[in-house]
Amino acid sequence: MSDEPVRVGEPAPDFSLPSTSGGTQSLSDFRGKHAVVLYFYPKDDTPGCTKEACYFRDLSGEFEQKGAVILGISADSLQSHEQFRAKYSLPFTLLADEGARVAQQYGVWKEKSMYGKTFMGIERTTIVIDKEGRVRELFPNVSVEGHADEVLAALDS
Repeated sequence: MSDEPVRVGEPAPDFSLPSTSGGTQSLSDFRGKHAVVLYFYPKDDTPGCTKEACYFRDLSGEFEQKGAVILGISADSLQSHEQFRAKYSLPFTLLADEGARVAQQYGVWKEKSMYGKTFMGIERTTIVIDKEGRVRELFPNVSVEGHADEVLAALDS
């Protein structure tokens, strides 16, 4: 478990999680083939998370042209992910990190507060991982507006 986010230039920790694409998906499945845009988000079908997912959806063809795969991760169940994906026609895979193990591994499981209550949850974070499995860009504490464009531009650098 880590409170520290992964660092640019370091190898991204591998993981395997239940996937809306069927079975489990591992980060290592993409090594040598695709860059990976790993975006951690707090909750399916909530206003900010829906906006973020739809921005990635609308630019998914451009990410594909740049050889990148988009993977969304939250602590929601696979069933919740499948409903969210269907409702908004999301063309990319969502991964169910129900125990928040991967969120902790990546340092994005943080103490948050809302309406005076403190709780643990995912801090909206996007990580760009190159074909060799190294962290190339890190976007902590993401502001949804314009974020997908920012990530797309990062794939060119």
